[in-house]
Amino acid sequence: SVGQVVRRTALIISSRASGGAPHIDPSKGKIGDEKMSMPDTLGHAVGPERFELLARIAGNEDPFEMNIKQRAQGSRDEPTMIPSMYDKRLVGCICEEDAISINWMYLNKGESKRCQCGYFFKLVELEHVDYGQ
Repeated sequence: SVGQVVRRTALIISSRASGGAPHIDPSKGKIGDEKMSMPDTLGHAVGPERFELLARIAGNEDPFEMNIKQRAQGSRDEPTMIPSMYDKRLVGCICEEDAISINWMYLNKGESKRCQCGYFFKLVELEHVDYGQ
């Protein structure tokens, strides 16, 4: 029974490691040793916080795509692509460089939307990366 658990765990870890992302030990920081008196930050993190920490270790500084994006051409044929993990996302457009307000709008997956300033935006699916949570 213990042997089966060890084999199953090894199989899960090896299948996650072969997913293309850099291998990160899922128990990193959770198992103490002589040098460690308490688990590190990664050992205490769960859920979205752990996902973000593992992404940063793997080199992705913006796993939730929250950084400011520069507008592309923004035409009907070439809208600014906004990645999202969900079917709907709230987006703010700063229409002019010296504007003191932000025009907010909801984007729905698969359809382009025009801002008040004339630029078009389109929601596209964000590729999910498994960081070995």
